[in-house]
Amino acid sequence: MIPQYHPIILASQSPRRRELLARLVPQFDICPADVDESLSPDCTPKENVQRLAQRKARAVFAQAGRNALVIAADTIVVCDDVILGKPEDESDAVRMLRMLSGRTHQVMTAVCVKTADRECSEVSVTDVTFRTLHHGEAEVYAASGEPLDKAGAYGIQGAGGVFISGICGDYYGVMGLPLCLLSEMLRQVCGDINGKTQKG
Repeated sequence: MIPQYHPIILASQSPRRRELLARLVPQFDICPADVDESLSPDCTPKENVQRLAQRKARAVFAQAGRNALVIAADTIVVCDDVILGKPEDESDAVRMLRMLSGRTHQVMTAVCVKTADRECSEVSVTDVTFRTLHHGEAEVYAASGEPLDKAGAYGIQGAGGVFISGICGDYYGVMGLPLCLLSEMLRQVCGDINGKTQKG
């Protein structure tokens, strides 16, 4: 799909993003971005997550060389305009899960694709509805360890999926890499297979 670029780099160490990208790109390198991930109080959640994905892509591209193509992503969970990142510990995970219980929240995954000549960044927003959690469920799930490395303290593809009664949007965006959006971004940045760059 994108033979003119080498290397193709995923700027993330997330095993979920690695698994998903492999469905679009057969071979790529992994290079986690070492950037400041602090969020600005002056920006909206959508602006914050988009800027962070851009920051990651630019940082990795700066080390990769002009022939590289870098794909970076970042995911946040937003409830009542409050950003829920990765929990600090089990008690923090329980707090987040109780906050989401019986409510609809948004999962925002920003994706940035960068080459020497082009940069494209977009944000996938998905509404996720939790059923009301039963007594003790949040504590048991938090103790499993699964929520501790996930924004919003749950993974839709894991045991946390049992809490979700519905979604409106991109399932893969909730996992951390919206494949439909990414495939269109790659077309926009890279052009067709004959090397003709599309405008957009």
